[in-house]
Amino acid sequence: MSQKPLQNYIPALTGVRALAAYLVFISHYSYVFDENLPHAMQRFFHEFHIGVTIFFTLSGFLIAYRYYDSFKLTTRWFKQYLKNRVARIYPMYFLLTLGAFVYYWFTKDQIITKGFDNPVVLFFMHITFVRGFFYQLWDTGIAQGWSLTVEECFYFSAPIIFLIAKKYNKFYIQPVIITGAGCLLVLVFSHVNWHGFFGNFTFMMLYTFFGRCFEFFVGIQLALIVKRKGLRTAGKFKLTYIGFLMIFFCIWIMSVLTIPAGWTAGLHNPFGIITNNYLLPVAIATFFYGLLSETTALKKILAHPFVELLGKSSYIFYLIHLGYMYYMFHNGINWLNDYVFKLYDKWGLDWHSPFENDQINLLLGFIVLNAIAIGLFKLIEEPLNHYIRKSDFLIRNKPGNPDNNAEAIKA
Repeated sequence: MSQKPLQNYIPALTGVRALAAYLVFISHYSYVFDENLPHAMQRFFHEFHIGVTIFFTLSGFLIAYRYYDSFKLTTRWFKQYLKNRVARIYPMYFLLTLGAFVYYWFTKDQIITKGFDNPVVLFFMHITFVRGFFYQLWDTGIAQGWSLTVEECFYFSAPIIFLIAKKYNKFYIQPVIITGAGCLLVLVFSHVNWHGFFGNFTFMMLYTFFGRCFEFFVGIQLALIVKRKGLRTAGKFKLTYIGFLMIFFCIWIMSVLTIPAGWTAGLHNPFGIITNNYLLPVAIATFFYGLLSETTALKKILAHPFVELLGKSSYIFYLIHLGYMYYMFHNGINWLNDYVFKLYDKWGLDWHSPFENDQINLLLGFIVLNAIAIGLFKLIEEPLNHYIRKSDFLIRNKPGNPDNNAEAIKA
């Protein structure tokens, strides 16, 4: 058994972001393959939403690994910290959310507003992340953006979490208190008719930071283990693959659970919530520790420069894979399919259209969305990230600021 230091930037963990985003993509579009798959397999793929849990656990690890030791309860530190988080997350979210409401302005597609009568108010609820607290609104606009409300809650909470852990040596009591507060909010507001604000326990446990906080705490704990004890590589048992198998075992558990009435997945079963929110993060942390400490074929794949690029652009892919941009692509494919058949009729041909197979179209959409994501990352997200970090936004930038170096910007 050997011990080795951990570099500040880990390409394989960037590759993991792509893996997580693609798992979510599969969970949303696995229905395309339903007619060719047995029911058990359909259910299994439908539980690939666990990519979100991977994101949350990874966020906990990265924020703690980078900031836990340098944390200071000062206005200057918090401004720099907030500036870095805004530069990383907000520009593309704002632009794509704006695009969603512009799309609604022209199309009046209710998939954006879900019947909410004031789209201007809803837009401001989106760009301030508060829509994620409302059961009736969490999947409006960019539906999958609900997870950013959870992320932002963690970002704002992280300094307080670190302070309590370091000053008072209280760590795992914190998620108990946070989730308990969420339960109290449900008890208070579930009977108030206000767009489902903390409308029920299932919503609170699965779609808010109050229910999902344990995933971040597991990531933080992994970072603290690595910081305090370093990385130890063992012999023949590879934690990378053990953790990977544990992840898919958790998926299987959720896939065999009864889906509660009014919900759509085993995730929503009470045992599914326990599996997703508490067992799965431990499996993911085991997988991460293996990636950090071991040299495996999977690590080499995830650290490959092209996979790393996919990981860097995966945030955008995640935001566009479901919603108005995919709808426009889908409508374009349908138009092409109709146009091809009109040409066949005109020419007197009885051929198949290259756009008539839903499974091939889904693969084409996957490729096109990745190309768009990479383009937006290179042309907009990355330049804006650099620009905001080097600007005087929130706090004056100083020459030689370590938060502007390449590794910091990747984090």
